[in-house]
Amino acid sequence: MAACSGEGAGSGGNSGDKPADLTIGVSMPTQTSERWIADGNSVKEKLEAKGYKVDLQYAGDDIPTQSQQIDQMITRGADVLIIAAIDGTALSGQLQAAAEAKIPVIAYDRLIRDSPNVDFYVSFDNYKVGVAQASALLVGLGVQNKDGSKGSASGPFNIELFAGSLDDNNAHFFFNGAMDTLKPFIDDGTLKVKSGQTKIEQVAILRWQQEGAQKRMEDLLTSSYNDGTKVDGVLSPYDGLSRGIITALQNAGYGGANKISVVTGQDAEIASVKLINDGVQNSTIFKDTRLLAEQAVVAAEAFLQDKTPEANDTNTYNNGVKVVPSYLLPVQTVYKDEIKPVLIDSGYYTAEEVAVGQAKG
Repeated sequence: MAACSGEGAGSGGNSGDKPADLTIGVSMPTQTSERWIADGNSVKEKLEAKGYKVDLQYAGDDIPTQSQQIDQMITRGADVLIIAAIDGTALSGQLQAAAEAKIPVIAYDRLIRDSPNVDFYVSFDNYKVGVAQASALLVGLGVQNKDGSKGSASGPFNIELFAGSLDDNNAHFFFNGAMDTLKPFIDDGTLKVKSGQTKIEQVAILRWQQEGAQKRMEDLLTSSYNDGTKVDGVLSPYDGLSRGIITALQNAGYGGANKISVVTGQDAEIASVKLINDGVQNSTIFKDTRLLAEQAVVAAEAFLQDKTPEANDTNTYNNGVKVVPSYLLPVQTVYKDEIKPVLIDSGYYTAEEVAVGQAKG
């Protein structure tokens, strides 16, 4: 009957549909990161609270699996798709099928590239994330104060750079924001990248894997710091990478009386928040996924009601084919002093969770 009425798979629904008659497909990349588990659960809970059916799938960081899962969502008659892509260039076929079935597609946090069939993008200001990470590194080294004013330390400091997976569009924004911030200090000699590895292709870690970051840090220590010099700081774009980097540093004797390097991060993963609280990791960038999930729901509802979601950026995110209208959310830098006001007082974590480094439930 639905097909006869013109409201079959891919209609996107209309304002006369009841939420219980509509299904939103939610495709998340992996469950190896607590961040993506939280995102998936938050989107699902918020949609179900409004009465919608939700088909939530995790792809296990496997591109063919994600492609197959999205194909199935389309076949089952999803009315909207919310997709956090593993590889932002690998879903053109699925998005074409969605377009033909008139299913709106919302790219969630990771921009889907090389397709005209991305209808909306919800994320954080990813360039500013990179700026914030680099600024946190400068603050940790004492080169800069939290308010952006000149710090008391003048260097020179040895630093190393890490970036995320090259197939994730966000990794490039993070790295560009960070490098634009660090470049003046590299140019004037305050900071020195002792390995000489400053291009994103040299410093990227495939799939954002913690083990990959640990291995690369171990290799850097062996190749560039075997002369007794120390790594003063490490730009890390994600907490999982940060923990791998920290493990490599600790195994090499950093920590305790031998001060550990200043290591940045992102996503406020509970294990890293504990490390910050314990004085091991320097900082993380908090992206409140509760707000991101809420914005994805707002955008999905707009499409289901045949409306255009509100965008606050219509210039920045060109996916290679089109500029995708976007809604960007702000981020916060969390040092030890910010754990309580930003993470605990807001209900994101409890003090007990921070103390043990593990979230409940």
